Amino acid sequence: MGISGHILVIDDEAALRHTLARILQRANFEVTTAASGQEGLALLGQQTFDLVYLDLRMPDMNGMDVLKAIHAKSPEIPVVLFTAQPDLDSALEALRQGATDYLLKPLQPRDLVKRTETILIRQVREQRKRQIKSQIGALEDELKNLENVDGIQEQASKVGIDNGRFLARGKITLDLYARRLTFGEKNVNLPPTTFDYLLVLFRHAPNVVDYQTLVTEAQGYEVEFREAQELVKWHIHHIRQAIEPDESKPRYLINVRGTGYRFVAD
Repeated sequence: MGISGHILVIDDEAALRHTLARILQRANFEVTTAASGQEGLALLGQQTFDLVYLDLRMPDMNGMDVLKAIHAKSPEIPVVLFTAQPDLDSALEALRQGATDYLLKPLQPRDLVKRTETILIRQVREQRKRQIKSQIGALEDELKNLENVDGIQEQASKVGIDNGRFLARGKITLDLYARRLTFGEKNVNLPPTTFDYLLVLFRHAPNVVDYQTLVTEAQGYEVEFREAQELVKWHIHHIRQAIEPDESKPRYLINVRGTGYRFVAD
């Protein structure tokens, strides 16, 4: 696919760390490894990385603390956590803290490479989007300096500056530029991947979106039914926390048992 990137693997298990490095290196990625959270953070302060694979459970510093430290300094770096012990609460907390994904051991080589490519391709696209948005912002500022507010609004309407920026369903609006959710008068910032899940549901509303389609359209890769069901569950829980008055009686995100979810506006 021609995608490249510098990847940091942080794991205290030497055998797994070296195996992951070999798999990724054979796929033509540059790989650096760290045996602990502290060593990984030190490397992040010295080098530039495009993606971090991080073990959730390590003796010196757990993965959640490392994730927080990474995003405190470099929030744009995608971080994927992995563990041999599935834990829904830990997964949800990781997503709240900005983790891009959450994988279970053992990691299959083909799946690891495919997900790496998908995340790095998305990273390149997001960087380009930020550049374009910055350019649009600069042009809008220039317009404000040249014309009065009414004139700017009229011209913006003619050239379609805001065309396609907002997607609304009932009380909920998605800002596709700022990637922010507005619920009534409240602005809500969702983790990037969770926002993408909601966007998929919005675009299909009010139709049902099955688990595997949700993962494919929101994250860019295909998974088996059971794994898709678990991945979707984490993100749906987080979205419901943001928009549902009562999570136990959801009004907007409706579960179609054994199939998937659908979004229903007021």
